[in-house]
Amino acid sequence: MEKRDLKKDLIHLYNPPKRCELVQVPPLRFLMLDGHGNPNNSPAYHEAVETLYALAYTLKFAAKKSLELDYSVMPLEGLWWVPDMNQFSVEDKDAWDWTMMIMQPEWITAEMVQVACEDVRHKKNPPALERVRFEVYEEGLAAQIMYLGAYADEGPTIAMLHAFIAEQGYVRRGKHHEIYLGDPRRTAPEKLKTVIRQPAGVNQT
Repeated sequence: MEKRDLKKDLIHLYNPPKRCELVQVPPLRFLMLDGHGNPNNSPAYHEAVETLYALAYTLKFAAKKSLELDYSVMPLEGLWWVPDMNQFSVEDKDAWDWTMMIMQPEWITAEMVQVACEDVRHKKNPPALERVRFEVYEEGLAAQIMYLGAYADEGPTIAMLHAFIAEQGYVRRGKHHEIYLGDPRRTAPEKLKTVIRQPAGVNQT
């Protein structure tokens, strides 16, 4: 059975260069969970991540069995924001709202997600399971860059990405987006790879 590597299928979105670039992000489907607060010390954040991975792997094994389609589970992604995005700062993570999510391949259906939720509920019944959504997220035009290093040191790279958006004649819109390609439990902080993305648009004022 062939195993699809979805990151390679979408290499321009999941392995960008280490320089700022503009990209058109198509509509993609995600398992999603919302929350608030600092991810470093929020129990809700860790519950969300565990629940998303439990569902993602349940769906993977279900697709392999019923559809004979095997694929690599996609990396964890996060949307981060505050009510006024002009005040968004990596220094004040306690103020952050967030949506954690894992992209799903096109053959995963809402019915499959519902069955997977029942399976996870029967086996583990994580408290965050009731809040999982399966939705299309359409980001559209965005600027992105591959960042190498500790999460706590992203600030200058984020500022550079924001400056790039302005230099290209656009304004920031939407939510700060990160894709975590490394596992902080197994990878040294300075070697962590993260896609940092920010939607961009035309100034309407």
